[in-house]
Amino acid sequence: MTDQGVPQSGEWPVDPQEDVAVDKNRIWIDGCFDFSHHGHAGAMLQARRLGRELFVGVHSDEDILDNKGPTVMTLAERLAYHARAAGRFLVVKRTPGISTTDLVGRMLLCTKNHFIKSFARTLAGEEGPGSVDERTSLAKEMNQRIKDYASDETGLQPGVVVLSCTEPEPPSKDGPNSTPTKYTTMVDGVRPKPGQKIIYVDGGFDLFSSGHIEFLRQVVKAEEALAHQTGWYEASTMTQRRTAGDGNDYGPIYLVAGVHDDGVINQWKGVNYPIMNIFERGLCVLQCRYVNTVIFSAPFTPSKTYLSNLPFGTPHAVYHGPTSFMPLTYDPYVAAKDMGIYHEIGNHVFQSVNAGEIVQRILRSRQLYEERQKKKGEKGMGEELRRREELEEQAAALQRERALNR
Repeated sequence: MTDQGVPQSGEWPVDPQEDVAVDKNRIWIDGCFDFSHHGHAGAMLQARRLGRELFVGVHSDEDILDNKGPTVMTLAERLAYHARAAGRFLVVKRTPGISTTDLVGRMLLCTKNHFIKSFARTLAGEEGPGSVDERTSLAKEMNQRIKDYASDETGLQPGVVVLSCTEPEPPSKDGPNSTPTKYTTMVDGVRPKPGQKIIYVDGGFDLFSSGHIEFLRQVVKAEEALAHQTGWYEASTMTQRRTAGDGNDYGPIYLVAGVHDDGVINQWKGVNYPIMNIFERGLCVLQCRYVNTVIFSAPFTPSKTYLSNLPFGTPHAVYHGPTSFMPLTYDPYVAAKDMGIYHEIGNHVFQSVNAGEIVQRILRSRQLYEERQKKKGEKGMGEELRRREELEEQAAALQRERALNR
């Protein structure tokens, strides 16, 4: 063990270190973090605000199986997403309205009551369940949570820019609509710095997982490789940036992520996808280290007008990843290709991990997951599981038909 008394790799487990002084600025949190959602991120955010350093422990598949039931994601997939002793244990508030059990229930019951019809109207308190006062209260909570999740790595300062866009009128028979998209700034975080390339990605980001995170990491990696070729990391260039700015250097890219509405995803994928609504999916994207701006209600097909009028200017590149989650009858990236800014990320180790794959894993082990739900106090779901399987088969048949007609 080191002189500081901190166990190093290979030295675990250790006996309780009662003789080591408690550092209240070092915070520990642990959990299963199975297909991580914004409830997990909320707990980490609160824990991060309690000190200056946050350490996250992730339980093994075997321990979770013994204590809770089977995991949906493997340990490697859960790690890609991200001590209890006397006088050292603090409790943070549970993020309301979301848990792994809730999400599994949505998958098994095929419910759609979590969908948000209009993101803008919901956050204005004009739409949603309940009375006017209840909608107003919920809207206030949602807006505050977006601001909290958009904070920087300290959890205290502004970080991610958050925008909500209003799609222009749909194209007419005379051609594409040329009206630029209107944006509402929800959080004014850190904006692009001189020389940074604007990179645009979009997606559903449903059940935000290692597949999404690895795609975003690969985008950043590809652009950093290009930056090395153009001299971004040369000592003289780095000195110029520090001198011209606040004394700190910064990376070569600024990544903007568009998140699609629930109705758009359901139109193409069917069943009750997305499993997480746009608010829940957006919060997950906000917490990703690779993202600088999130645009809620981004169009499914980014037109030339849309791309040319993004808030920070026309992007230098539009990236898309390897996915078969939503086979389409057309190419939504024609405009980006015509503009010469379209790029694809190739195959990667987590490319098959998406919402559809996660649902299929649960269906393949439905007996185990039904037992898990019962332990959580949920009712039996045998008939609902069979119904889910039927709907998934129908959706798969429709996707095959679309692929043939494309």
